[in-house]
Amino acid sequence: MADTSLSPAEARQSAERIKTSWFSALLYRSEALRGYLLMSPTILILTIGIIIPFFILVAMSLWTRDGFGFDTTLTMANYARTWDEPIFGALLQRSFWISGVATVATILVCYPMAYYVAFHVHKNKMMWIILMTLPFWTSYLLRVFAWKVILGYEGVINSGFMSLGLIEAPLEFLLYSQTAVIITLAHAWAAFAILPMYVSLEKIDKSLLEAATDLGDGPVARFLRITLPLSMPGIIAASFLIFIPTTGDYITPALLGGPDGAMIGNFIQLQFGPVNNWPMGATLSIVLMLWISAIALVFLFVTKKAQDKIA
Repeated sequence: MADTSLSPAEARQSAERIKTSWFSALLYRSEALRGYLLMSPTILILTIGIIIPFFILVAMSLWTRDGFGFDTTLTMANYARTWDEPIFGALLQRSFWISGVATVATILVCYPMAYYVAFHVHKNKMMWIILMTLPFWTSYLLRVFAWKVILGYEGVINSGFMSLGLIEAPLEFLLYSQTAVIITLAHAWAAFAILPMYVSLEKIDKSLLEAATDLGDGPVARFLRITLPLSMPGIIAASFLIFIPTTGDYITPALLGGPDGAMIGNFIQLQFGPVNNWPMGATLSIVLMLWISAIALVFLFVTKKAQDKIA
């Protein structure tokens, strides 16, 4: 009788082949598993760079400052303080107002540009896109400082108006005000509004517009009934891309806003910086994220209802 016993090394190799074949079969049968394996590097990066820091931020928001250190006893005192002290609510309202106005202004300015390229440019569209986004290849700080020069008391606008005799003294509301912050934010984030709206407009089937014309619709009716509803996904995406980051912006308000243009991001930066009250800064960050999430959900709900009504 032949000896069928295996050596320990051969037995390990056989077990490894069985495991490999079993995993290969499972991988072949499960499309979800293959997808998770493909996304595993991204999931790992998101976990290390976003998810873990987020939970650290949540835990830190439940601490309190104790002298030059932190008391790690979990408490909701910081959240109660943001509710009780009016300054936090006022800063949040101002931040949402400035970001909302900047978002609306950016959409109104950039939509015609995206519309023109999508419907009236038939050659070298990529060149047009590059030319529209070319100014945004420069540093964000350089663009902010450029607007500081333009809006300054002796800047281009005031100097031009005074040389034309339109004003006798520089316009003080242009710089170190909410107006300066809104103008700068609208310009700084314009590229993030043009691209999603252009993609949404480019996908519209032109035969629908021709059919509407054949049925007697004029340019305005055709735009309101077809173009605008079908381009709403791009408008919504552009709104989120602008509103969410600008609400927490602190560079532009710090350089151009002055006392009346300070936003919640400036106060958060102070907590993590000179004030050294990291728990309070973490609390304000969490509160800001919760408010932005709530506003985004309401915005999606309203736009969905509006789209259904138009359709």
